[in-house]
Amino acid sequence: MSIDFLISVLHSMENPKRVNRNNAANIVLEQPELIKPLVDLTFDVNNKLSIKAAWILEWICTHHGINHVLPHLDTFTKGLQNLQFDGALRTCAKICEHLATAYTNTSNNKTKETITSEQITLIIETGFDWLITEQKIAVKAYTMNTLYLFGKHRDWVHPELEHIIRTKVIHESKGCTARGKKILQLLAKHTNS
Repeated sequence: MSIDFLISVLHSMENPKRVNRNNAANIVLEQPELIKPLVDLTFDVNNKLSIKAAWILEWICTHHGINHVLPHLDTFTKGLQNLQFDGALRTCAKICEHLATAYTNTSNNKTKETITSEQITLIIETGFDWLITEQKIAVKAYTMNTLYLFGKHRDWVHPELEHIIRTKVIHESKGCTARGKKILQLLAKHTNS
């Protein structure tokens, strides 16, 4: 199947309802060669279809496993800083959280074997950029958790995260304040353990 087929699948999605994302994800999963073009389209930031591509990529990672994105981590991590559309930012922030969760899991898994130090650094740097710029609550919530998790393996991340939460994030919306306070509690617990 070609990228033209994938584009036609994305064009046929009217909205991000669960049933639509699930149907499109199943089509892609039946033809795994479509995952690479799906990732590429997610980061074609001047194309409005990138939002729909991101919806499907996130659905696949959330409901069918993060391993599907692992062969494409270079494209994914290098593209994060260029995202512009809110829908793509939110879904990619959630994928970053899935990556951090898998990486910090106590059991061995493919994410730990695949993700590189450079790719983690790109996720962390982009995450801090997202926290200090105007982003939707969901992006900031996923990002705070991602940074907390990766910070368990990078000493400098937790102090920076705590500083940004205390000086900026908790003074924003109620949602940011609530998630910020939760992450501050996790940071305190981690420091004391």
